[in-house]
Amino acid sequence: MGDTGSLALGGALAAFAILTHTQLLFIILGGLFVLITLSVIIQVGYFKISGGRRVFLMAPLQHHFELKGWAEVTVVVRFWIVGALAVGLGLAVFYGEWVLTQ
Repeated sequence: MGDTGSLALGGALAAFAILTHTQLLFIILGGLFVLITLSVIIQVGYFKISGGRRVFLMAPLQHHFELKGWAEVTVVVRFWIVGALAVGLGLAVFYGEWVLTQ
């Protein structure tokens, strides 16, 4: 897709979230992406603070699991499951809030 397409999609999703007042819900829906981004932030921050020690073998998180010996297919399928659970939780929060306000 490239940078242009992904930035356009990200901008459209952000605009949609702002217009529908669901910005915080998008953090839950994109929980896997948040987790991967946090793994990079933790790795870089700890590396700088500790003087060269690492939390993960490699960042982002999926590479850590590959270096631990997991097959690439295993990492992908497990990340699909985590992503699906995040979306399920996000939908539960969205519709649970909707049911409570009715």
